[in-house]
Amino acid sequence: MCGIVAYLGPSTAKDVMLAGLARLEYRGYDSAGVASGPSHTIGVVKAAGKVSVLASRSSSSLNTGTVGIAHTRWATHGAPTDANAHPHTSSDGGLAIVHNGIVENFVALREELQRKGYRMASETDTELIAHLISDVRKQKWMPLEEAVRQALSQVQGAYGICVISSEEPDLLARKGSPLLLGIGEDEYLLASDASAVIERTRRATPPQRRGEGSRKQPTAADRITMIDDGSLSRLRPEVLLSAISRLISAASRLQEICEQPEVLENAMRGRVTNRHSAGSRGCREMAERWPRAPRIIVVACGTSHHAGLIGEYLLENLARCSRDVEYASEFRYRNPILCREDVLIAISQSGETADTRSRRRRSGKSARRLCLGICNTVGSSIARETDGGVYLHAGPEIGVASTKALSAPALVALTLIALKLGKERETLSPEELSANLGATARRCVLEQKGTVYEMAKVFKYASNFLFLGRGYHYPLKEISYIHAEGYPAAEMKHGPIALIDQFMPVVIIAPTSDPNYRKLVSNIEEASAHGGGGAVRARGGSVIAITEEDNHELDAQCEYVMRVPSTADFLMPLLCVAPLQLMAYYIADMRQCNVDQPRNLAKSVTVE
Repeated sequence: MCGIVAYLGPSTAKDVMLAGLARLEYRGYDSAGVASGPSHTIGVVKAAGKVSVLASRSSSSLNTGTVGIAHTRWATHGAPTDANAHPHTSSDGGLAIVHNGIVENFVALREELQRKGYRMASETDTELIAHLISDVRKQKWMPLEEAVRQALSQVQGAYGICVISSEEPDLLARKGSPLLLGIGEDEYLLASDASAVIERTRRATPPQRRGEGSRKQPTAADRITMIDDGSLSRLRPEVLLSAISRLISAASRLQEICEQPEVLENAMRGRVTNRHSAGSRGCREMAERWPRAPRIIVVACGTSHHAGLIGEYLLENLARCSRDVEYASEFRYRNPILCREDVLIAISQSGETADTRSRRRRSGKSARRLCLGICNTVGSSIARETDGGVYLHAGPEIGVASTKALSAPALVALTLIALKLGKERETLSPEELSANLGATARRCVLEQKGTVYEMAKVFKYASNFLFLGRGYHYPLKEISYIHAEGYPAAEMKHGPIALIDQFMPVVIIAPTSDPNYRKLVSNIEEASAHGGGGAVRARGGSVIAITEEDNHELDAQCEYVMRVPSTADFLMPLLCVAPLQLMAYYIADMRQCNVDQPRNLAKSVTVE
């Protein structure tokens, strides 16, 4: 979602922060701003739109500042305008603030401040925090850190803020949403993402939870103070950012889709051994608890949830486990019936998704329930807070709509877990395990780009898409701005068939390895014997099929056929997802959509 960059050191803060903001662009945003300046003055420059617009507006008055804060905003309270962009200042201009997250009691606090005579210059919930801190100091002068602590005691929500003051030209940060302290040569950077600090340092101290209570925690920099909210009480020893193998660059969505064969290999490296076994070290250490688990509960949001749905079939078919897959955003507010022996799996590419983190905390350690994480970001909150798990090793993912880091690798991780449990429960032989996984990684090569590109030329004008499949197969759809729905193929006759005409393309995932392949063929061509359902082609629909490379049965019945290598049915999602992603990419590109940063879509969702 939003991105924070803050700097304290000998260099010009504005230049460092603008470079950091540029590296956070991949997360998605709609406005940006910086605040810096010499002692006793704070200069603020803000702009709706891209960081390049902000850079062109940055004034010379910011050139002397060596401490500052900056922000990329994704609009929640208020439209993406200059006035609503961060940083926000207090009414007297004495302090500036940037903020990730959301203030849940925003309306009540705003009304209270307005009764006291404060006037809001924006529609945001962030501005009122600046006024709130200022109001606390007016009532009784106190150090800035104590004023921030008292002001935030009135605020409800999950958030992270950075504050600078003209009276105390140091940097103050409060952790509630992800923040990372990068340590350079006599300089320090606070950021919500390692990509913003990696250009200047490979050392960082991520916060770690411990206990309750609030207290001041000085860091290595005497002029940086981090205030605890109960989720931060100390800093871990310095760690190297070695997990980031390359600098964040201007990678494109197409590049990341095409990297997936290599990513599949990386995700399985060291996890399928010569002894014909599979698994992750983070899972093996808790292996004795897996077979006793009466139920496995997967919690996730967005595309991670789609991966979890496929994992639901994997766990059921391969491991014979009772399993549930839940939207973390809903599950966290329910009062579910849980057993102490249940296993919770949290999936999050960033490892920072607020709803997923909160559900893990409520359902996990408080009940001593085994919690595992599947994420791509080393050192992230979920990686630190779970008992173990699987890193995806997908490398940085720049595009907002997830492909390589949340589609195929997340499925690989779930496949490994299911296969591990299947072996433990004697439902899968070691030979099947090794042969299937190894073959999949080697044969998952994108060979259909030409076919998909030609198909995209035809269907780029479609207003709707219908995706049909059975069992493991679910699609990805967001980046083309085309309404799309995915249905189990058997449900077509119960309603969706009424929507089908010559203007609605229908994508059917029909591998011959699917036990219901013949029924999928009938969905394409045959009419229902009961009169209620019927064929797609019989109703004038355009049919696109995904099937194996040696299957030509569907050629005459479909306008286009996308082909993938043959493999076991439970590994087919790893192969079928790639042509679906290519289709979304090419259609979006032909429609002149921003493929890497779709509108209204942000990378790491920290708002609950």
